[in-house]
Amino acid sequence: MSARIISGTAIASQIREEIRQEVIDLKAHHGIEPGLVTIIVGKNPASISYVTAKQKTAKELGFYSVQEDMPEDVSETALLEMIDKYNKDLKIHGILVQLPLPKQVNETKILYAIDPDKDVDGFHPVNVGKLMIGEARFYPCTPYGIQQLLMRSNVQIDGAEVVVVGRSNIVGKPISMMLVQKAKGANATVTMCHTGTRDLVFHTKRADILIVAAGRPKAITADMVKEGVVIVDVGVNRIGMTPEGKAKLCGDVDFEALKEKAAAITPVPGGVGPMTITMLMLNTVKAAKYTVGSKQ
Repeated sequence: MSARIISGTAIASQIREEIRQEVIDLKAHHGIEPGLVTIIVGKNPASISYVTAKQKTAKELGFYSVQEDMPEDVSETALLEMIDKYNKDLKIHGILVQLPLPKQVNETKILYAIDPDKDVDGFHPVNVGKLMIGEARFYPCTPYGIQQLLMRSNVQIDGAEVVVVGRSNIVGKPISMMLVQKAKGANATVTMCHTGTRDLVFHTKRADILIVAAGRPKAITADMVKEGVVIVDVGVNRIGMTPEGKAKLCGDVDFEALKEKAAAITPVPGGVGPMTITMLMLNTVKAAKYTVGSKQ
């Protein structure tokens, strides 16, 4: 059996069309356009690449977008002042500070300074707490993208045994909390595995849905899963270069072996990756809609 490929590229494209229409409606009926500011510190190539992609997408969708470039030696005070400025800016509905930050800046302090109503990354403790009790305003972008991939691919989540490999604050913990809620696109039995799990294979073999954010190439192999599992691979690992000089990427699962055993699987690249930026845009639209009284 060869697995159905869950294409994040195709689903992200579909959601972006929906966002584009929402932006048109916001402008037509309320005279506002979703505003997003991205703040980057230093010249980390990966961070520059991510932020450039986010700004490009925001502009393509008709957002009001601003990019702030701060020097590597920026002070914590200066960064806090920058956030305060955009917390008060009525044209800005979403604030994103690209991580990591340099050592002289306390990341936690910076993230906590963002107005929770503009925290479109969903990392502020107020929003994390709301997610925990099933009243989330913003879902963290990558977990939100994973949930949408499953729902829009008609994967049965309600009642499923979901195993999450990885317990990070940005993927493992929030996706576990989202899928355990008594809600549409959730209501699963969730097990979260990590480096302290005694028998990882015991858990992965009983998964109906396996979500892997282990941070290690091909950490999950075919002998670790059952036939018919649905696999979401969150990992992106560079494993070399092509003859053309492009980076060779692989995920946290052995895709070639697992696609012969799984019912459905996300590829790397083209799986979860395209969804993350898309969900950031969706959260920004949601934030803009809240300012005009819409909770949809």
